[in-house]
Amino acid sequence: MAQRKRQLVSNELSEAALQLLALKGFDAVTIDEIAATAGVSKRTFFRYFASKEDVVVQFLADMGTGMRAALASRPIEEQPSASLQHTVWVAMAACADHSDRALRVVQLILRTPALRARFLERQDQWRDDLAAELAQRLGLDPDTDLYPQLAAGMALTAFDAVLQRWSGSDGAEDPAELTDRAFATIAPALDSVE
Repeated sequence: MAQRKRQLVSNELSEAALQLLALKGFDAVTIDEIAATAGVSKRTFFRYFASKEDVVVQFLADMGTGMRAALASRPIEEQPSASLQHTVWVAMAACADHSDRALRVVQLILRTPALRARFLERQDQWRDDLAAELAQRLGLDPDTDLYPQLAAGMALTAFDAVLQRWSGSDGAEDPAELTDRAFATIAPALDSVE
């Protein structure tokens, strides 16, 4: 019950932040305004989020966990490119499922330097997680083999490129088709693992 209440408050804060930020822009919105709009105190805000950036990036933060789980669930004999493409598609499908809200958030993140920086920090963690999963799947040593970090980095670069094209088209371009095109380009390198 406590976990559910916590999730509800977190969602309220995220929604309040997104509405205000879409209306006024990132720099014009204060934490006090977000808290007041969500109907909580500033102190409560800081129990859930460390900063204004975090409340926005939280929307995409769970993707990293989802990506590693998606990669871990793939058949072990599958080509790395197919496994990683599926992994990226799971994250893009999460955006497509909440397309209006996700599009607003992605555009806000990509157009706001402070948010973009925080998002890239998150992606660094995702890369490490994906690299660890790849190393385990392929029986490689993550400390000495370059492949896991390089492959995870390429997959996340593809993810980033797809996000940018999708948000730049105001959601008009199909994220599945963009993901397919991105992975068609990088698949030969991903599948050249020794």
